[in-house]
Amino acid sequence: MKNPNKEKILEMIKKAGNEEYETSWDERGIPVSKKKSEIQKGKKSRSAGANFELRVRKDLEDKGRIVDKWTNNIDFEKNKIVPAKRKYNPFKKMLVVGTGFPDFVSIKHIHDEVYSVIGVEVKTNGTLSKEEKQKCAWYLKNKIFSEIWVAKKGQKKGQIEYDNFSEKYGKKYMGQNNNT
Repeated sequence: MKNPNKEKILEMIKKAGNEEYETSWDERGIPVSKKKSEIQKGKKSRSAGANFELRVRKDLEDKGRIVDKWTNNIDFEKNKIVPAKRKYNPFKKMLVVGTGFPDFVSIKHIHDEVYSVIGVEVKTNGTLSKEEKQKCAWYLKNKIFSEIWVAKKGQKKGQIEYDNFSEKYGKKYMGQNNNT
């Protein structure tokens, strides 16, 4: 009898002993091999994203807004806001602050007792996934934020542009049921 996974197992063994690949084990103990060049790209991409996030935060603060990390997320099954799950950082051997959606909550005093409360999601290319769009629509529908901005890199070096979610996607996402 031929083992249907034999090819897959042999490929995993080959990658594990190869200088071009780095093998680690997932939470179930299954080996996962990744190309070292792809790991480097991922590190650079994460670093660039984190740096852009800091620049966006500074830009909003320079515009007179109070900015804080948003550490909540949406549970569509319960139809409510829940604390974001914390992520394990294997390099630092610790749990890091949860990655909420959107990235920031931004507050600005307008007049008297009126404030502008805006959610800001930072995306270097300005593109949201389908699930992120549904989350934005949920936050707006439930009046958690008055607006949601998507920060992206501008045409010129160092420039930051903000897209208003309602203006860009409103017709498509604001009218649908987001409990999916």
